[in-house]
Amino acid sequence: MSHFSIAGMQLSLPCGDNLATIGQEIKQTKKRFPWVNMIVLSELCSYGPEKKYASVFPSKAERFYCALAKELNIWLIPGSEYEQCDEQVFNTTSVINSDGVVIERYRKIYPFLPYEKGVSPGQDFVVFDVPQGRIGVAICYDLWFPEVARSLTCLGAEVLIYPTLTGTIDRDVELAMAQSTAVTNQCYVIAVNGLGDYGNGKSIMVAPDGSVIYQAGINKEIFPVEIDFAVVRRNRERGLHGLGQPLKSYRDNPIEFPFNTAKARVTSKLNQLGPLEIPKI
Repeated sequence: MSHFSIAGMQLSLPCGDNLATIGQEIKQTKKRFPWVNMIVLSELCSYGPEKKYASVFPSKAERFYCALAKELNIWLIPGSEYEQCDEQVFNTTSVINSDGVVIERYRKIYPFLPYEKGVSPGQDFVVFDVPQGRIGVAICYDLWFPEVARSLTCLGAEVLIYPTLTGTIDRDVELAMAQSTAVTNQCYVIAVNGLGDYGNGKSIMVAPDGSVIYQAGINKEIFPVEIDFAVVRRNRERGLHGLGQPLKSYRDNPIEFPFNTAKARVTSKLNQLGPLEIPKI
């Protein structure tokens, strides 16, 4: 069996403790769609985007979601929350299996600087296995960096999941990025956004051929979709419409891209762009 069902939850949540509300939504979703294997929430949904809620892990929220996953026999990617680790704060998502066990934690590699000030970048790429295949996880602004998706793909990811929280006017650009990321990596892409004061919705699920399986609107939505890992594998083997096979070309081409070394970054022309700061008048 190569099928696996994932439900995105696009919710409007304020700053503060949202665990009771989210827990009720998860229970109702599992009751309505008992065949769903995994639920994905939006970035920073548990407490909102304020660093005063940063917690040492395992946090109260993570323990709450673990108990819920075990009770409902469901995988959870509960968005993310700010993690306090010594003197640093990370934007961290947990991957919780249907036994209620945290099997991975991912720290956002590209915080939304200069706006997500005071958040440190993570260093590790995270993939994990479900019985049907392999899934990679990243967060929101990571979508803007194709190196993240390609790294997860090289680790074997067949589905890329991006908990997201954005309310800015560039959301339509991100939807195009989700489609291009899916087709260039020949995988499913799922980006679940929030609503309300911080998010403008338009969550999206994209197939390995770049076609949109579903795009949410700007209101509360729960959208369960059954994905098929066999579609990924056939697409990667034969190419889109029997044509381009980009992952094989990437594998077989001997070029070494020079910018990804510390020395190259020092001498890069990008250093002429000036500091990373909020634009001034």
